[in-house]
Amino acid sequence: MRSTAVRTAAALSALAALLLIPGTAHAADPGDTIALPVRDALAALPVQDEDRTGYERTKFRHWIDADRDGCSTRAEVLLAEAVTAPEQSAGCQLTGGSWYSPYDDAYFTAARALDIDHLVPLAEAWDSGASAWTPKEREAYANDLGDDRALIAVSATSNRSKSDQDLATWQPPAVGYRCTYATDWVAVKTRWQLAIDPAEQTALTGILDSCPNSPVEVALAR
Repeated sequence: MRSTAVRTAAALSALAALLLIPGTAHAADPGDTIALPVRDALAALPVQDEDRTGYERTKFRHWIDADRDGCSTRAEVLLAEAVTAPEQSAGCQLTGGSWYSPYDDAYFTAARALDIDHLVPLAEAWDSGASAWTPKEREAYANDLGDDRALIAVSATSNRSKSDQDLATWQPPAVGYRCTYATDWVAVKTRWQLAIDPAEQTALTGILDSCPNSPVEVALAR
């Protein structure tokens, strides 16, 4: 029974890989769930040179209030990721509370000390395929609350140090977080069907070769 289970798992992984490879007959649809070991997910991402022509941050409308509950996307992430829940007043003003920033392994007790980072930066998304998206698709990417890996509360210092860099030029100062960071990067790129460039591929491969080959499960956003 064990060997049968192993063969079944291998077959499912192979099928998932086919679903992810552009141009195959098994194109996946938005909402479909893909599950792969992270190294296989990385191998399935298309590799192409990046192009930042025409990029403007304003082309990704963000921090909207999608569910009209008075809390912007930024506030929603802060509420979801709080270690100690803050008090919430009119207009979704947050006071008190505490947060953990995994980029630098530090705790904070003021929301203003935190930025909400797009794990895969907006400019990087543009370079990797989002330049061809509709404005609504870019808005959905910039406010993605459908996957906990897409947006993350981190210290303003670490977020601004990262800016719009990919893993070839920036990795979290907290070395113990780098495997998670690289795995989540692959997950977000898979979710949004974004490409990677050769330097990014080399960096991701180098990091993940020394990390557990963790399973990556994503619901495709597009």
